[in-house]
Amino acid sequence: MAPQKKYVVEHMEDGISPWVLLEYLAISHDVGGGGKFYLTSLMPSLKMSLPPQLVDPEVATTTSTDVIDLPGVRELAGQGRVCLLDPGATKDLAPQDAQVFDWFVFGGILGDHPPRDRTGELRKYGFEGRRLGPKQMTTDTAIRVVKMVVEDQIPLDKIEYVDFPELRWNKHESTEMPFRYVKDGQTGEPIMPDGMRELIRQDSNRGFDDFV
Repeated sequence: MAPQKKYVVEHMEDGISPWVLLEYLAISHDVGGGGKFYLTSLMPSLKMSLPPQLVDPEVATTTSTDVIDLPGVRELAGQGRVCLLDPGATKDLAPQDAQVFDWFVFGGILGDHPPRDRTGELRKYGFEGRRLGPKQMTTDTAIRVVKMVVEDQIPLDKIEYVDFPELRWNKHESTEMPFRYVKDGQTGEPIMPDGMRELIRQDSNRGFDDFV
């Protein structure tokens, strides 16, 4: 039986905004909770004051440890079994990578706009790199796509996406999101975390960077 896939977000922010919390809860739901979803490099002060939803170990495994110091990761990295999702990688993720990698590491917030090379801080560990195509994704979307590729065996170019969707509130107001999302096969709408549309609408009168 193949080892269970595990997903790590190396948290690179001082806090956890409402936007990020919704993304993390969506990731936990998608990949199966704390046994598979890790939040690493949390500042000690943040680790002590996490939102209640993230304190539950069944939601996420949270730690101030860097990803390389998680149990077994250094050894697996030496075997080439840890994948860094890296926009600068030369090779796209493919279904056959399910046989190659056990851990998938995300530096982030991947959904920075404009993008910052947050992933660069993780290249020092020598993880194998893969990318998810040319367009910027939110962190929850990136992990959703990786799971679809390696666990559901769907090639990247067979996944249906919605790029830069316009969220319209009324005939006069709308917000364009500068990211790629997975398309909901039933509604045709971009898949977003529960509560995200409402949060975006509440903040639509502020600059995008103010609430991410």
